[in-house]
Amino acid sequence: MPNLAAVIAEHFEGYNQEFGRITRLAAKHFLAQDWLNAQRDAVARIELYEQRVGRCEQAISNALSSSQRDIATWKDIKNAYELIVLNRSDSDFYHTFFNSVTRDTFGTVGVNPEVEFCSTRLGSGAGTMPIHIYRVAGLPATIGEVIADLPFFHALDNIENAVHHISAEIGRFFTLGRHGTAPDSIELIQPVFYRGTHAFVVGRLIGDSTLTPLVLSFVHGKSGVTIDAVLLSRAEVGSLFGYARSYFQVDLPVVSVAITLLRSFMPRKPVDELYTVLGRAKQGKTERYFALQRHLQASIDSFVHAPGDRGLVMIVFTLPSHDLVFKVIRDKFGAPKTSSREDVMDRYKFVFRHDRAGRLVDAQEFKRLRLPRARFMPQLAEELLEQAQTSCRIEGEDLIVEHCYIERRLRPLNLFLREAEPAATEAAIVDYGQALRDLAASNVFPGDLLLKNFGVTSHGRVIFYDYDELCRVTDVIFRDLPQPTCEEEEISGEPWFHCGPKDVFPEQWLPFLAIPETLRPIFLRYHGEVLTATWWRSMIKAQLELEDPATS
Repeated sequence: MPNLAAVIAEHFEGYNQEFGRITRLAAKHFLAQDWLNAQRDAVARIELYEQRVGRCEQAISNALSSSQRDIATWKDIKNAYELIVLNRSDSDFYHTFFNSVTRDTFGTVGVNPEVEFCSTRLGSGAGTMPIHIYRVAGLPATIGEVIADLPFFHALDNIENAVHHISAEIGRFFTLGRHGTAPDSIELIQPVFYRGTHAFVVGRLIGDSTLTPLVLSFVHGKSGVTIDAVLLSRAEVGSLFGYARSYFQVDLPVVSVAITLLRSFMPRKPVDELYTVLGRAKQGKTERYFALQRHLQASIDSFVHAPGDRGLVMIVFTLPSHDLVFKVIRDKFGAPKTSSREDVMDRYKFVFRHDRAGRLVDAQEFKRLRLPRARFMPQLAEELLEQAQTSCRIEGEDLIVEHCYIERRLRPLNLFLREAEPAATEAAIVDYGQALRDLAASNVFPGDLLLKNFGVTSHGRVIFYDYDELCRVTDVIFRDLPQPTCEEEEISGEPWFHCGPKDVFPEQWLPFLAIPETLRPIFLRYHGEVLTATWWRSMIKAQLELEDPATS
């Protein structure tokens, strides 16, 4: 069936070309400061994959008619397809696209090796990565060359300041690190990485037996494009490419080659996360699934409830030896939750498409997972089968999870504050407040601000991961708490004033947030205004002006 194999390959190429076209618009949006259309394009690019898979599946279904689910036919198509894409750049992308078509066609539970490709080969196929290499004679002069090569060079506000700032940061880093005063060379990935209002130039510094990451962050503000930050530590760069960030818009000719280069200075960063943050979310899911399967084969521990308070909406479990959590929606939610299953799924879709601002964990949706029943602790398996029957069932020796979300595992903030050293807990509670600010700036209101709904990364960053009540800041009515006008109102045990379904009173939050007494003064010192309706109303105003500048 070489003709149908070619049809599938052509459908993927059509998808890939459109993906690239949308991606390349990011440079135009950055220069024009057209943030609204930049966000719309980011969403359109995310939605593109499923649209193109559906279109391909329909074409193949029409061609095969009554034999569309014939295994022998699809084995022939797969064999022919493998020969077609064997030496193409990013051939793993072609394989994943093929798998998406067959999984939808057959409704595959787990994996069917007869009609799916069951491994990936990072770096396979043809292709290179365009790189600028600068030999460093004098650091300021070399940085001047780097600046002159930027595609937005003519939009820079203060070139001299940018050269001085970048040179000083690199020089200080090398001096303090006792590597000399400057690197021997600078290697930069030629395509610029765009995200939101920022453009990032990504590469590495090569010194005497040293390799240092380098990211130059530029922001386009009222006065033009300015240098915003110079990132030189692996922790900082790793966070920039992390699972709480929105996807980059970067036109990479061969993504797998770029990942190999990025891992030269982020060796601990999982391949699946890099694919995902580079916009190839489906390939990221594929890599994550195969990594999970390899880990299951190499480990012997059991799935258990994830650390932290049990949720009213989700059953959350993990494998202690792995760094993922699995979230399954319960059939019924405990009081006071009033959301439906559809509401919860809509909120996860919202996060998938929205600017995550470095504060929302990337929750990947998985369907029809097949996991070994024997690897589940009895209490967990019983809860899944009794309270999540919509999603979980037993099939032979396996527990089938029809639907779940998989995320990186974080330490719940409430547990972290009990366990960590005082300096770490103080830093975490300050960053918790900063997380609320960052989320509000991206038009996200967590809904449930309890500490148990936030997690702490290995680098101490606070991330929100419970999306049951999440909404837009602009959808909430933030009210000042009415003052009682008489003694009856003052001593009333029930609210004596009208409270609508969207009304929120930030002044009431502090007693309910469960911030330890010793940390409350610190939180109030840095973030006291977050507990006022005035501050939240100012964030709504800023969001409305961003969406419609004419309102400012």
